[in-house]
Amino acid sequence: MSWQTLDTRTDPRGVVYVTLNTPERRNVLSATMIAELTEFVRTLDQARAVVLSGAGAIFCAGGDLVWMQAQIEADRPQRLREARKLAEMLQALNTMPVPLIGRLHGGAFGGGIGMACVCDVVVAARGTKFCFSETRLGIIPATIGPYVLARIGEGHARRVFMSARMFGAEEAATFGIVTTVVDTDGLDAAVEAEVTPYLSTAPGAVAAAKALARALGPRIDADVIDDSIRRLADIWEGPEALIGVRAFLDKKNAPRN
Repeated sequence: MSWQTLDTRTDPRGVVYVTLNTPERRNVLSATMIAELTEFVRTLDQARAVVLSGAGAIFCAGGDLVWMQAQIEADRPQRLREARKLAEMLQALNTMPVPLIGRLHGGAFGGGIGMACVCDVVVAARGTKFCFSETRLGIIPATIGPYVLARIGEGHARRVFMSARMFGAEEAATFGIVTTVVDTDGLDAAVEAEVTPYLSTAPGAVAAAKALARALGPRIDADVIDDSIRRLADIWEGPEALIGVRAFLDKKNAPRN
């Protein structure tokens, strides 16, 4: 299949490599990328593992603020529809019946951390920066919230969820976002070390074991997802989001009282 925002390839072992491929836009989660990632999961067939990475300087800079500004200026039904598309993309990745291995470098901000938190394993290059940047923009990490909390727990979330402070790969590892931190030149080898064990497992058993882990972990069902969607639509309607997103797009500092 041909993609506008993704690059995909499958090696002879059945390992699928999917790359966020809009480096000129820092791989932001645009409407097109959200739709294509959802479709990618739906069309995935007989993979042994999936490796998710980003092209260019960073893994993912988070949500597309041009898309976000359009939702701020839209009516509530459209806001809910667009927020649901983002939530459904995250849920599709989270429930993928094959192992999902994140290969991170450069940075993962906002929704980029959400993408990391739906991976089963995350390998990050030393020097990779992380930031829940939403509150700086007058919004909240709503649709990624259930996956982030499932990964790092409330205690760690309360340290970094609201402050919009930057933290490094080593600290991300203490939170549980990152599994392994390596030098950049060791990134591919570290990813391969995570892929290799799955090549000698039974794919059906792997899928069932992953589903079991989700079932025994924190609840992320339709009600939780719907609540995150409403919270995102609510915050898009507030004045802080309008001021913050517009100021960022205009390359200005948002006025805060």
